[in-house]
Amino acid sequence: MIDTALITIKSGDGGDGIVSFRREKYIPKGGPWGGDGANGGNLIFLVDDHINTLSAFRRQRVFKAQDGQDGMKNLRTGKQGEDLIIRVPKGTLIKNQDNEVLRDLTNDNEEYIISKGGRGGLGNWHFKSSVNQTPRKATPGVKTPIMKINLELKLLADAGFIGMPNSGKSTLLNILTNSKAKTASYEFTTLEPNLGVLESQDIVLADIPGLIEGASSGKGLGHDFLRHVERTKLLIHILDGSFILNNPIDSIYENYKTIRNELGEWNTELLKKSEIVVINKCDIPEVLQKEKEIRKTFTSKGVKNILFISAATGYQLDKLIYSIAEEVEKNKNNEVEFVEKKDMVLNIKDLKNKRIVFLEKQSAE
Repeated sequence: MIDTALITIKSGDGGDGIVSFRREKYIPKGGPWGGDGANGGNLIFLVDDHINTLSAFRRQRVFKAQDGQDGMKNLRTGKQGEDLIIRVPKGTLIKNQDNEVLRDLTNDNEEYIISKGGRGGLGNWHFKSSVNQTPRKATPGVKTPIMKINLELKLLADAGFIGMPNSGKSTLLNILTNSKAKTASYEFTTLEPNLGVLESQDIVLADIPGLIEGASSGKGLGHDFLRHVERTKLLIHILDGSFILNNPIDSIYENYKTIRNELGEWNTELLKKSEIVVINKCDIPEVLQKEKEIRKTFTSKGVKNILFISAATGYQLDKLIYSIAEEVEKNKNNEVEFVEKKDMVLNIKDLKNKRIVFLEKQSAE
């Protein structure tokens, strides 16, 4: 899954104003007649519901809006440069080279003008006066600088499945949502996040690839996918119940604790999210027989929201669906903000040094 991209963008340059004079028969002293240059096109990001990844930016990494046309004689203004619209999926963060968030695009059809086109220059007719009736002065259009922009996608899901590799996350997603996520009996089957919709509750579920100890520092599949759980309202820890067949009862809690530690290492705010602990593979008789002992282990550590299920047989999946719906509804207005939205637009100052300055939109108008 392509969820990051580095691109180069540039809004359109403003067209130049020109110096021209009126030359017509019977008008021997025609005045200044040079037209203005047109404004360059803006560069705009637009949320497109039909896009799910940033894969389009593999093929194209440079984007430039159209320049404004130079002014023409007979006081004609040049043609306005066309805006360039860059379509991105919902949930895209736009960052500058210093990794500062410029905009968090989370709404349907949301538009963001990241860089305004350069203003067109003035023709010589603007400079006529009673003491200068033949001005030979015109101004050039504003040239816009080139920018490097980082795009980062964070999936928008109501609840996220997290857990060790091969704990049954993808199987559970397929059963609950009729998704087509790949499943197999070996670890790291899931190499990218999968989304599905729990249609009976209109809830979006995300299956996050298996985490292991050290994932936050790059081990296993690394931390590439941890960002995708940041927007969820609910975390669903899927634990492999069969792990206790060859290990002590406490070991299953240690697996849960390992995942919690990795979440905290990535972002401490994740530890504040509501969660459901799900013990999977209860179709194995030995696992179901140890239910009371496993539950006691978790409750003694302060973890109370625990469910025992079997994705393979459907055991207690109705309870899981009800719990997910209840927790998502309870937390729909309690989302943790991870980034500060900054409605910023590119403005240009100190053109001699070509220094780029980011200003709040209100002050840039």
